Amino acid sequence: MGSLLSCLSDSAPSASPPPPLVAKRRSSASSRGRGGGGGGGAKAVTIDEEALAAAAALVLGQRSSFGGGGAFERSASVRYAAKRQQGQGPPLPRSSSTRPRSLADPELHPQQLLAKDLNTKDLETNIIVLVHGGGFGAWCWYKTIALLEDSGFRVNAIDLTGSGIHSYDTNKIGSLTQYAEPLTSYLKSLGDTEKVILVGHDFGGACISYAMEMFPSKVAKAVFLCAAMLKNGHSALDMFQQQMDTNGTLQRAQEFVYSNGKDQPPTAINIDKSLLRDLLFNQSPTKDVSLASVSMRPIPFAPVLEKLVLTEEKYGSVRRFYVETTDDNAIPLHLQQGMCDSNPPEKILRLKGSDHAPFFSKPQALHKTLVEIATMPPAQTS
Repeated sequence: MGSLLSCLSDSAPSASPPPPLVAKRRSSASSRGRGGGGGGGAKAVTIDEEALAAAAALVLGQRSSFGGGGAFERSASVRYAAKRQQGQGPPLPRSSSTRPRSLADPELHPQQLLAKDLNTKDLETNIIVLVHGGGFGAWCWYKTIALLEDSGFRVNAIDLTGSGIHSYDTNKIGSLTQYAEPLTSYLKSLGDTEKVILVGHDFGGACISYAMEMFPSKVAKAVFLCAAMLKNGHSALDMFQQQMDTNGTLQRAQEFVYSNGKDQPPTAINIDKSLLRDLLFNQSPTKDVSLASVSMRPIPFAPVLEKLVLTEEKYGSVRRFYVETTDDNAIPLHLQQGMCDSNPPEKILRLKGSDHAPFFSKPQALHKTLVEIATMPPAQTS
């Protein structure tokens, strides 16, 4: 999302249409496919829809605590552990991934992943709510969900309005309130004494900030994962105007959608799928880039322009943590650091070697970081 917003730095906050040189103009008709009305375009759309449905089914089928579905199947190393300790059972299946594992995301033993010495029931809260970034959906957290659930946490991955498998038309989203409604509805449904840890990625940072202002008593901690961590009176566009593009990839990647006509402000932003890897997934496995290419949806434009109202009494009462990603081409490290300097969190953590999608490129390191934050004791009140 940050990669998209940086390209809008010359756009007026009034949401007037951007000049043609900044991004490819795209009508609502062209946004439905590049096939020009031919059978090949319709077939491509059908394939994309089927792939998205499959990814959605995977996410729904693997959520347990909040979706009514079955739990994630544990990894092979866990399922076969007991038999292997007794000298029985087949050898463990080998991973099909050919990507070399970096030192920044080392392979962990099953007992480390499961954190057997961790009793999550003793924590301030063991509920973690994952909020995706612009264009993403709950599907992007599939590795993180599995690892956290294996460690004893209750996990809920939210599909924001018009995202993931949420069926609403992205072009009709007119405010941040509307965009974040699935998140705020969930928080509203919690019991009076229940609290959660919010994790916001990318533009999801603006959404959890909005939720923190609305329900401060229900948020124990807020984690900004290479996310927009805004100050009062700022919009996501304001924050990313500082980003400088040096290679033109950002401008080439975004495609504005004008569902109300080209004489009206854009309603959404698409990302050129041919540039996804360079922009968002430069350190991620190919299979995850493929998943994203058939699962990502347009980003609603109106919430990007909306200035947040954040108070010290509400938003400021929630403990904030920022997780930096060092190899991020979408929200560069210097921009992340700038947000932390102007709006300091309680603690800054870093994922070395991670691109803009640490849930793909550094899942183990991300898991360890989230557990570290979750296990930090409650702040002492004087």
